[in-house]
Amino acid sequence: MKLWMGGVAAVVLLGGALAMGVASQADGTLAPGLRVAGVEVGGMTRAQALGALEAQAVAAPQVRVSAGTNAWTLSADQLGWRADAGASLAAAEKVAAGRGLLERLQAMLGQVRVREFPLVTRVDAAAARATLGTLTAGLETQPRSAAVYFDQTARRYAVKPDAPGRQVDVETAVTTYVAAPALTSLQIPVKEWKAQVTAQALQPLVTQGNALMRPLTIQLQGTPRTGILNALQVANLYWVRAAGVEPDEQAMKAAFGRLTAYVDQPARNARYALNGEALVKVAEKAGRVTDRAAAYAAFKSAVMDAEKSAVLFPSKVSAPTLTLAQLPDPGKLELITVGQSTYYHSSPARRTNVANAAAKISGAVVPAGEVFSFLNTLGGISAGNGFVSGLIISGGRTVDGLGGGVCQVSTTTFRALYQAGLPVVERNQHSYRVGYYEPQVGYEAAVYDPGVDLKFMNDTGAPLLIKTINNNARSTLQVEVWGIKPRRTVAISPATILSRTPHPPAQYVVNPALRPGAMNQVDWAQDGYNLYITRTIKDASGVRSDVTKTVYKPWRAVYEMGPRN
Repeated sequence: MKLWMGGVAAVVLLGGALAMGVASQADGTLAPGLRVAGVEVGGMTRAQALGALEAQAVAAPQVRVSAGTNAWTLSADQLGWRADAGASLAAAEKVAAGRGLLERLQAMLGQVRVREFPLVTRVDAAAARATLGTLTAGLETQPRSAAVYFDQTARRYAVKPDAPGRQVDVETAVTTYVAAPALTSLQIPVKEWKAQVTAQALQPLVTQGNALMRPLTIQLQGTPRTGILNALQVANLYWVRAAGVEPDEQAMKAAFGRLTAYVDQPARNARYALNGEALVKVAEKAGRVTDRAAAYAAFKSAVMDAEKSAVLFPSKVSAPTLTLAQLPDPGKLELITVGQSTYYHSSPARRTNVANAAAKISGAVVPAGEVFSFLNTLGGISAGNGFVSGLIISGGRTVDGLGGGVCQVSTTTFRALYQAGLPVVERNQHSYRVGYYEPQVGYEAAVYDPGVDLKFMNDTGAPLLIKTINNNARSTLQVEVWGIKPRRTVAISPATILSRTPHPPAQYVVNPALRPGAMNQVDWAQDGYNLYITRTIKDASGVRSDVTKTVYKPWRAVYEMGPRN
């Protein structure tokens, strides 16, 4: 009985000893047969095992990271990857602790079963996030909407394509890698989203806008007067936008104003004409002008209708405001003031236009209380009205154009009416200082048909007669103002120059039409100026002053050169 009990006790004691040697022996060493990442740790203390594992150099694997069409290959340690010796050993210890009695007995008898445990690796999420964020920093983009633009080369509206936006999902990639550090290929999701406005959505609008680009002919009802807008001029009258094809009201009204100024035939008041040296009366003549409200509606509708190539402006009769019976006796008229200018060195074409314009306005009568319009009195600047090509200022250059020299007459007329003390309604300057109007700098007025006019109000209380005296041989022009002389004195100061800007260096342009080595000056240098002229008027109502401001651009000389050999 005691032996049996002792045997049981012995077995229990043996079981206890085995239980103590699950993962470590009685001396504190690890159970035999444990191998972690190829390192024999059985029989070692835990500290020794950790040291052995950490001493085992484990090379970080290469990881291929991709995002969309972009890819990088880098060492896993750059992504926060690291071996965890403690966790690797703990895994071995846990398995060994679960060995059964038989396995423990076998271990005591030297029958050791080797257990292999892998190296446990971990990923530092913050490090992975930082590296992936750096790699993909330039990949995120906002979507770019398509846009309509005008192709200057093709002279058509076109669409600038849209581009989708991209958003790189670094966080999802980090989560994936943290969960599986053994990965050697890591894909970062890239999400795309469409632009708000696509090229596909804009293309029908561009097609519509291009269809509206066509020449448009305008005719004034009841007259042969016509005007034509070319395709590019029509294209300037509307917007092609994502919201639709819409009229450009500002451009539309400006173009309408120029067209009506061109096609209108205002009534011609009674006037004077020279018969030899004597003034004779010329009867008034009714005219026909645009019915503006109805004509603008028709114009706007026609511009926005690609099927229409012509539009008829409704018109109405324009009645004269000064009849033959109302003209004063020529013998009772007094000379009020004289404007003068010279045009030495003018070309034959320029002289032709000076003579023609001077003749057109000579004899014109401005009724009391009405506005004198130089362009209306002239009848327009066109070949049909007797004008020829000459140098004009256009588009930032001095170029050949119809009516060069008309401004000599408008400038001289300005001086006459300004000296008479008449209120200025409209006066425009030239872009740069013009030698023909010297030495009175800034004392000039530019006109351009259509839309750039010279206008004065007749406040004398009686009709005024405009009379011109042109002496081509002496290159002099006079504009006289006749009427019932008002009781006023007018004093005009010399120009007060506020600032002066030197002209830019000369520009040289190759002209293939010139012979090799030839040079021809086509523009002349002028300094820029900011100036004003003061006019002081004294009459029964007292003394008052006004100023006429002028800002001239600095202007460069331009030379055309023949091609080199």
